[in-house]
Amino acid sequence: MAEDHMRYDILAQEALRGVVRKVLAEVSRTGLPGEHHFFISFATRAPGVRLSEELLKQYDKEMTIVLQNQYWDLKVNESTFEVGLSFNGQPELLVIPFAAIKGFFDPSVQFGLQFDPATAPQDEGGIEAAADAATEAVADTSESQGEKVISLDAFRKKP
Repeated sequence: MAEDHMRYDILAQEALRGVVRKVLAEVSRTGLPGEHHFFISFATRAPGVRLSEELLKQYDKEMTIVLQNQYWDLKVNESTFEVGLSFNGQPELLVIPFAAIKGFFDPSVQFGLQFDPATAPQDEGGIEAAADAATEAVADTSESQGEKVISLDAFRKKP
């Protein structure tokens, strides 16, 4: 089987993270419609995750939150969302990068997505920055007298 230089696995996961981003952005503007509610699992130690030390001690690797009846201040931007939730009667503000999400499930319509955080872009530019860099490299290569083939390995994040 040929090697996947396009990294369709990463592109597909990023596109599906966009579904979660779009859904949460809509909910932040209009609220949860009908019976919709969400279970969102995320890696608590992923870069950019912000939660209290107490929660981090309790959920060392992974945490699942529920957005249903009692949440507040849901804010969504291109790379993260933040939400207020109550834990044991204590209000907490969580900041969660979309790259940290491991699972998204809406039980009201039996819709779910699973993600591999290892394939998520960790920087602000993510896939777009790598694509832009690859485009520039292709342009530079085609203008030169040298070899016409470039390797995209230089643009991939190494595990």
